[in-house]
Amino acid sequence: MTLRLNDEDAQALRRRAELEGRSMQDVAREAVREYVENHSRADLLDRVLDEDLPRYAEALERLGQ
Repeated sequence: MTLRLNDEDAQALRRRAELEGRSMQDVAREAVREYVENHSRADLLDRVLDEDLPRYAEALERLGQ
């Protein structure tokens, strides 16, 4: 896979990598992992809220009283 960045993004990535004493590739890989993990959790939460929560709405309402 080839990642093409515009000059501004490439420079920002270079600065971040230098600041952390890591390679640009390591910083980019970590960013991709974090993005996938965060969005996977959000997707799971959305699914639970859309599909599972309505099933228990009455019980949750009773518990709240």
